[in-house]
Amino acid sequence: MKIALVGYGKMGHMIESSAKALGHEIVATIDVVSKDAGVVVEAGDYDGVADAVRKSGAEGVIEFSHPSAVVGNLRALVPLGIPIVCGTTGWASSEEEISALLAEKNGVAMRSSNFSIGVNMFYRIVEEAARLLSEYSEYDVAVWEAHHNQKADSPSGTALEVARRVMAGNPSKTEMVVDAFHERPKANELHVSSTRVGSVPGTHTVFFDSPADSIELTHRARSREGFARGSVVALEKLVSRVNSGSLARGKLYGMSDLFD
Repeated sequence: MKIALVGYGKMGHMIESSAKALGHEIVATIDVVSKDAGVVVEAGDYDGVADAVRKSGAEGVIEFSHPSAVVGNLRALVPLGIPIVCGTTGWASSEEEISALLAEKNGVAMRSSNFSIGVNMFYRIVEEAARLLSEYSEYDVAVWEAHHNQKADSPSGTALEVARRVMAGNPSKTEMVVDAFHERPKANELHVSSTRVGSVPGTHTVFFDSPADSIELTHRARSREGFARGSVVALEKLVSRVNSGSLARGKLYGMSDLFD
């Protein structure tokens, strides 16, 4: 497959290596900052991004840019009609807008906060654990995550998805709190806390705590290579399922649509 990479930082370089290892061709690398990108555009030049992708002849796009640029990139890329995999986080508030644009332009895209197979299994484990322990009111629950000090958003998209899975399993938790508490938390509040330090690729822990004992579930990434490879596999599956008709155009999909 001919793939265009929108965003050519550390993750973009890893995705390029993974894509080539899987037999794909990288036909465009586009970035605002990276001087070794094939196409360097000015910040905010979303038409320039779309034009570079169009001229490349790409059959699929992987977008790993920056939270400040992702919505603009998607607005420009969706009308091209090329399948898009988006790994940039921090744009949940714009998902309805992008979904409507996909429906209008007959585009197709999938987004995920984390492409790791292990993390997606972790989501399921967490939801089931939350469901089991929700029967016992003495167990409270919280989410904590740590990432490298270059990460632009906090909490991570993965941590927010973990929290959503906790809330799906435990209906008593109805409100997510991502800021510091300045008073005692309410029983319905789920605290999601973050640490940014050093070079941590990504650690996510769910705490179930009672007066008698504590249960901790942790996923710890050893590197970001699993995320890079997973994004390429996600694009393979998205294109294959759209071409076979098992997934329809005009929609925004998630990992569960591709890997269930």
